[in-house]
Amino acid sequence: MSKVREKIKLTSYDELLKVEITDGLKEIDVDKLHDFSNHPFKVSDDEKMEELTESIRERGVLLPILVRKTNDEEYEIISGHRRTHAARLAGIEKVPVIIRELSDDDATIVMVDSNIQREEILPSEKAKAYKMKMNAIKNIKGGPLGHNARTRDILGEENSESGRQVQRYLRLNELIPELLDMVDN
Repeated sequence: MSKVREKIKLTSYDELLKVEITDGLKEIDVDKLHDFSNHPFKVSDDEKMEELTESIRERGVLLPILVRKTNDEEYEIISGHRRTHAARLAGIEKVPVIIRELSDDDATIVMVDSNIQREEILPSEKAKAYKMKMNAIKNIKGGPLGHNARTRDILGEENSESGRQVQRYLRLNELIPELLDMVDN
């Protein structure tokens, strides 16, 4: 039996969420959690939110919210905006969080990567997310990277799309809000 145990390795939070836990897993008051600046993904009070709220009301928040500290008492949500909103609707006062130290650009990349794989995502959300991630990559690389073809191809590969399709999404950012709403609808 001990040989079997040696072969079995449980996945840690670090490995599952691809994050390094700096302050460990904590319970934080939901009132101290704030949305990511310019968060491109909408949190809607729809049927799915009602289901998530009911699930959290019954079982609590099962997957920790990924946050970064903004000051001594406040935190910015990197991943988990929907869970946080549902917890508030369910009347939950504290949620489990993983606190991670991230630069603005690294936080943007993690936020986009953790949300872009969702099943239902609007074209406007994807367009803004791709733009935010490309700008963050440009800042990290430290040069005039812009929205060049190689970066678009990499983003496309990461999300099972062509670089050309990523370029189409990026162009949506140039539409006036009324037209962008029509694209989403």
